Amino acid sequence: MKNKKALYWILVAISGITVASGLFQVLATDFELKVLSAESTATSRHFFAIVGMFMVLFGGMLLQALLGESDQPVAVLWAGLQKFGASAAVGIGVLHQIFSGLALLVAGFDLLSGILILLYWRSLGNPPGKG
Repeated sequence: MKNKKALYWILVAISGITVASGLFQVLATDFELKVLSAESTATSRHFFAIVGMFMVLFGGMLLQALLGESDQPVAVLWAGLQKFGASAAVGIGVLHQIFSGLALLVAGFDLLSGILILLYWRSLGNPPGKG
């Protein structure tokens, strides 16, 4: 049985935001790179769009896992790990001056999302190391 407390609904919102922002990143790559004060070349736009595609995929996976009839702890776990990886990657991009400091808002959102996702995963009765 699904645990549909506040954390559940927060994660439904986070997964929807991840899908929507990933899709926007795919469709408006040049715009987003300019907002983040990043170099916009054919190569950077291509790879930034690839990242957006993975945001759509992982956000969609988490959304489907949450909205499905049964718990999907493996999908929840990997979605949380993806958020930690995204947070680190964006933070490193800021550190290396690839993105402006504004991107730290994205990194912070991903870090908080990863923490919340893993808290939810733990509530599913999964001890560390068990998917």
